Amino acid sequence: MSMSTPGPERVPSTVKVGKTTGQGKPPTGGSGANRPGGSRPTGKGGKGKGRKPVTPVKVAGARNWGPIAVAGLVVVIAVGIIGWGVFASVKSDKQNAVPWEERAAAISGLVNFRETNPDLVKGSQHKSGTLKYEQAPPVAGEHNPAWENCNGVVYTEPIPNEHAVHSLEHGAVWITYRPDLPADQVATLAAKVEGKEKLMLSPFPGLSNAVALQAWGYQLKVDSVDDPRIDEFIKSLRVNASIEGPTALCDRGVSVTGSTPQG
Repeated sequence: MSMSTPGPERVPSTVKVGKTTGQGKPPTGGSGANRPGGSRPTGKGGKGKGRKPVTPVKVAGARNWGPIAVAGLVVVIAVGIIGWGVFASVKSDKQNAVPWEERAAAISGLVNFRETNPDLVKGSQHKSGTLKYEQAPPVAGEHNPAWENCNGVVYTEPIPNEHAVHSLEHGAVWITYRPDLPADQVATLAAKVEGKEKLMLSPFPGLSNAVALQAWGYQLKVDSVDDPRIDEFIKSLRVNASIEGPTALCDRGVSVTGSTPQG
C-alpha cells in the first residue's frame, strides 16, 4: 500500500461576526447597509440625522383685567374700612381713658356748681311741697321724695322742678328747651333722648337760651340744638354725675306735668 505524502496543513477560515444584542439581534448602531431597505438609523450610533421631536408652542391667552381690578378695589376699600375702625376704636379708648370730670371741665361754657356751691350738691335732702331754687332750671338741692321718670321720656309739657331735681341726683341728664322752639328743633332734641336711660326732655317756661342741660351740680346753656356741646355734655355727665351710683333707678317714679309736685 502506497502512502501519500502529507500536504500542507489546512487552516480553517475564520469569519468575524459582530456582537449581538438580545437573542442574536444585531446592535442598533450598525451601518445602514445591514438594515432592510438600507434605512438609516436614528440612534446616536448612526451616521444620518434623525428627526427632532417637535416642541409644542404655548399660546398665552389675553388676561381679563376687569375682575382683577374690581377685586383689587374691594381689597383696598376693605383695608380702609378696617383701618378707620381701628383708628376710631383707639381714639374712643383714649377719650374714655380721660376721667369724666376732666372731660366735663373741658366743655366750654359749662357751669360747675360743685365747685362754686358745695352745699348745694350734698344730696339726700328730701322735702315735700313746692320748693324754691336759685337756678333756673335747677341743678341740685332739696327735692321731692319721688323722682320724675327719666328713662328716655320726652315730656311735651313742663314738669315740676322738685321731681326733676331728684332725677338729677340719680344720674339723669335733664334737657330743657324754650317753649317757642320750632317743632323740627324739638324733634332733634327728642331724638337724642327718646328711649335712652338716664335722659329726659321737657319745655321750660322763661328759659333765656334755646336749650339748657342739667346734671347734678352741672349746667350748660346753648343757643342751637345742633351745638356739639350737647352731645359732649350727655356723654360726660349722664350716669357719671350721680351721687347715688349707677344703679339708682330712673323708672318706678312719677310722670307729673305742671308746676305742682305730687304729694
